[in-house]
Amino acid sequence: MKLIGKIAAALVGIIVLLVGGLLIYVNTALPAVDDAPELAIEITPERVARGQYLANHVYACTDCHSDRDYSQFGHTLDEENLGKGGNLFGLDHGFPGDYYAKNLTPYNLGEWSDGEIYRAVTAGVRKDGSPMFPIMPYTNYSKVDPEDIYDIIAYLRTLEPVVNDVPESSSPFPMSLIINTIPTNPTMSKRPDISDKIAYGKYLVTAASCADCHTPIDERGAHLPGMDFAGGMEFQVPGGFVKSANITPDMETGIGAWNEEAFVAAFKRFQDPENAINTNTLTPGEFNTSMPWRPYSKMNEEDLRAIYAYLRTLTPVSHTMERFVAASD
Repeated sequence: MKLIGKIAAALVGIIVLLVGGLLIYVNTALPAVDDAPELAIEITPERVARGQYLANHVYACTDCHSDRDYSQFGHTLDEENLGKGGNLFGLDHGFPGDYYAKNLTPYNLGEWSDGEIYRAVTAGVRKDGSPMFPIMPYTNYSKVDPEDIYDIIAYLRTLEPVVNDVPESSSPFPMSLIINTIPTNPTMSKRPDISDKIAYGKYLVTAASCADCHTPIDERGAHLPGMDFAGGMEFQVPGGFVKSANITPDMETGIGAWNEEAFVAAFKRFQDPENAINTNTLTPGEFNTSMPWRPYSKMNEEDLRAIYAYLRTLTPVSHTMERFVAASD
């Protein structure tokens, strides 16, 4: 019996050492991402103009990093303080921690090098080397054309500095360990030619992170198999919860019955000053959405048509859901 006890104690000791070693590795050796690259991005009018378009209307960076006004359907942004940061995506919203959108203006990023910003956007690692939770979808931005990111950085450099000190994000256990394993080195690609409509549309869907919001997840936060783009992701809005729409080409529950013109018009209606959705004031508890319709409404029609063309190639998924539920008092 003494021998068995010694063996058991030894096994426990080995397990403790292995677990301890693993914890040390995860906390010290990860994230396994290269140093920030040496970059000096020239801030030309062309870069800034394209960066403004991408950051505001495709990648929608400023949608998450600016104050939102939900008194109008699809919410408006505080244009006077664009990129100030501070929005919380937290435990109360279903996230595994409290994650704050950072200040993207030169007030915060002025001390960051171009390479450090590039690494943060494409690999998910901060200036100090610590990992970022992918509420900012760097796992998608790691697959786009570096020129897009260069343009966005050039544009961010031109924003008016906004004095706003954003709280630090935090991850309770076990996400405090898991988060170290998420960042990886990017595998960038070249933006397809716009003449290849479907390939270009797929590229834009990746850049805009459409799947992230339009694919339901399980309790671990993983996408449900076979439900890509089928809608059902839940978002908190004032006075209730809204679920993202099914954007697969299913005829009954998706966009299968939409033609290209109807798809483009759904976005462009937010540019029509006479449309009631642009003037009606909503109260908490009325149907609203987290879909950034207003930023996306200024996307080029050619880009919207390419996105439509790609979405038409997806596997149709039948998915019926209750789109909006008012919160109970």
